[in-house]
Amino acid sequence: MIHLSDADFDRAVEDALHAIPAELRRYLDNVRIEIQPLPDADVLAEYDETDDLLGLYVGVPLEEKGPERAGSLLPDRVLIFRDNLCAACDSREELIDEIRITVLHEIGHHFGLDEDRLAELGYE
Repeated sequence: MIHLSDADFDRAVEDALHAIPAELRRYLDNVRIEIQPLPDADVLAEYDETDDLLGLYVGVPLEEKGPERAGSLLPDRVLIFRDNLCAACDSREELIDEIRITVLHEIGHHFGLDEDRLAELGYE
């Protein structure tokens, strides 16, 4: 297990987001990134996930949003679970890389990518 300060963890999340090409980042205006210590029991139950969950996309993928839903939706959310990420890694470098992978994986869901495609891209 490895730990980063809150500021360093937040910076790693921001760095991952800045790695997304600008032409795609513009589609993230209505996506809120939330860093939480752990997933709560309600989230785990609602999404049928295990307690070692690293991240979660909560929202409607872009391809499913039509003009009739534009502007009327609450922001989509990407939840990043700090304690689980720290527990899954043995070095600072591994943790930084896992944060990047997790952020890009969850953002991939916002763009409509499924688990198989994300794995093909190396974001599993």
